[in-house]
Amino acid sequence: MPELDFGAVREWIADVAASRGFEVGRLFYRFCDDLSILEANRKFLGHDYFTDIITFDYTRGTRLSGDMIISLDTVASNAASLGVAVNDELLRVIIHGVLHLCGIDDKGPGEREIMERAENDALRMLPPALAAY
Repeated sequence: MPELDFGAVREWIADVAASRGFEVGRLFYRFCDDLSILEANRKFLGHDYFTDIITFDYTRGTRLSGDMIISLDTVASNAASLGVAVNDELLRVIIHGVLHLCGIDDKGPGEREIMERAENDALRMLPPALAAY
């Protein structure tokens, strides 16, 4: 398990969701390695590649609900290539999944830039307890 203040993470997620007109329902995170996320990517999505997060959206109306699988291996390698702390990258990936549940996509033309702006806005909302990581 990553070393994060998960109570502060829950509060932060609730604040980000509220800023987008949502409330938080049931969110489940599974932290795994690259091989496990590759297996899930193949099994559930038919994709044959590694990724940092897979999000399964069960949101109804404005109540966020979903399962998220996060590869800590990919998060660590992305952090190293970006020159950022692993926990900073992990927080970005966590909120990336939440933003998907809020309806933001990142695969189509111009969508990646919208997602990046939303991630940056959310990261500016980090409470002091998480900014210290």
